[in-house]
Amino acid sequence: MLLNGIRVVSFCHFLQGPAGAQYLADMGADVIKVEPVDGAHERHWSGADVFVEGISGFYLCANRNKRSIGLDLKSDAGREVARRLIAGADVVMENFRPGVFDRLGFSEAELRKLNPEVIFASASGFGSTGPMAQNPGQDLLAQARSGLLSVTGTPERGPTPVGAAIVDQHGGALLALGILGALVRRLREGKGTRVEASLINSAIDLQGEALVNFFAGGMTREVLDREKNLATWFHAAPYGVYPARDGSLVVSLCDAGVLADALDSEELREVVSSDRYRERDEYARRLAGATSSWTVAELAARFDRHGIWWAPINYYDDLLADPQLTHARVFREVKVRGRTIHLVNHPNRYDGEVPSLRVLALEIGEHTREILAELGYSGDDVAALLQKKAVVASRDLDETAERKAS
Repeated sequence: MLLNGIRVVSFCHFLQGPAGAQYLADMGADVIKVEPVDGAHERHWSGADVFVEGISGFYLCANRNKRSIGLDLKSDAGREVARRLIAGADVVMENFRPGVFDRLGFSEAELRKLNPEVIFASASGFGSTGPMAQNPGQDLLAQARSGLLSVTGTPERGPTPVGAAIVDQHGGALLALGILGALVRRLREGKGTRVEASLINSAIDLQGEALVNFFAGGMTREVLDREKNLATWFHAAPYGVYPARDGSLVVSLCDAGVLADALDSEELREVVSSDRYRERDEYARRLAGATSSWTVAELAARFDRHGIWWAPINYYDDLLADPQLTHARVFREVKVRGRTIHLVNHPNRYDGEVPSLRVLALEIGEHTREILAELGYSGDDVAALLQKKAVVASRDLDETAERKAS
């Protein structure tokens, strides 16, 4: 794989940091997830209270292809293990609140003493400095402060949040992007880099097109007021969601005359020459009236015949049967303690292939013994660390080791 031979030590929890580390792990990096002895936060919480045979859905979504070691970073012995990990790492990642990793003894200066060329990557809510640096960082908070809620909604309906943690996920992708750039720089210059990502910058980056148009156009918030069918404030109609007799679908940018012919609509033919941005509300109302008399299947046939850009609105329970998603192997079936579930695969393809699932650390410290051995700890050393509770190894691994020893 692309990142074979690259070792990443991840002190990350929640979603932004783990998602970034997972992208790297999928590309072949050896990602070691350093967890507290009672497990990372995402092991103990899950949206909709989903736990698969005791394993959090939140944990499963962002910790593929990582090995797990359980460390007590507040103990001297646990910090010494962490220092050894850092000394042999290409990349160190963390997403504690700014200042916490420093207080644990792992400032950038300390990391550079241990490993001068290490890439040190941090993810936070609002950056490491500035008036909001210590504020809690969470996806919804970033959606609000970045303006994303305001433009997803309208003044009439009110601000509307996006229905998924897209800021966290995009933040993870940007974090991975920065790390990959830093790895190239180290290969070229032999120099380590400090990489920083934040949720607020991620949320702003998601809105690049809209923000540039807003400021360059000298707009005010009144521009957000629009017909309920229209998806954004800055696209011309018909860009949006329209009703059918048995559901809804989306219609993208298209030729007004062709769309009128596709629907055989005199009302739309009357406004073919109108400015579909300035008159977007009227156009959207007419189009909604025209689509509402047809079924989704009838509209699909007409739109396909005329080359209209459109799409059905899938719900999550439609996705596993979607032929394109099946072809693209977007989902992967895995067994979790005997139960089969679907994980979302890595989004890219490399030489036409989906990155493989090499490991899924279901237990806290599932690879503790293995990693400690790689760091030069003897069996007695490991036993002493376990006795001190400076590290934790999973029960299953302990039992396996005992069986091998006997």
